[in-house]
This record gives sequence, structure tokens and C-alpha cells, in this order.
Amino acid sequence: MFSLKNIFRLVALLEGVSYLLLMAAAIYKRMPNGNDYFVKLLGMPHGLLFVAYIILAILFGVEHKWNKKTMFIVLIASILPFATFYVEKKYLKNI
Repeated sequence: MFSLKNIFRLVALLEGVSYLLLMAAAIYKRMPNGNDYFVKLLGMPHGLLFVAYIILAILFGVEHKWNKKTMFIVLIASILPFATFYVEKKYLKNI
């Protein structure tokens, strides 16, 4: 039903979307008449998803015996825009 893979795929997707929304909110904040409401609203959920992504990546990587290079790529993906979508497609979809 809820496998580690499915949970990790969902968290990877949500973390990627929350990161993009947070970046958009940060841009909006700096616009004339912009405010930081959306940054405050999205900051905590993104932070929780980020931590969940890291923990799940480590657990999933250990379970599937990923080598150091793969683990590095998957972990670095958490800080690059759009990269969690790449990880989901390349490393999680076909397992």
C-alpha cells in the first residue's frame, strides 16, 4: 500500500513544488508593493518537506544499496530547483 518508494516519490514531488513556490514568493516579496506573507506561509512546510526528503533519501538509498555517487546526486537534488523532479524520474520511477 504505502511503500517507502511511494512515500519518497510523493515527498520528492512535494518538496520540489514547495521549493518553486517559495522561490516565487521570495521574488514577489521584493516587488513593489510585495510583502513577505507567502514566504512566511510557505517556509515551514518547505522546511519540513526538505528534512523529510533528506531522511527518506538516506533510508531509501541504504535499502537499495545506492553507491556514493548516486546518494550524492539524490541529496544534492534537494537544494537545486527542479532537481527533485529529475531524481523522481531517473532514480525512483523504475525501481
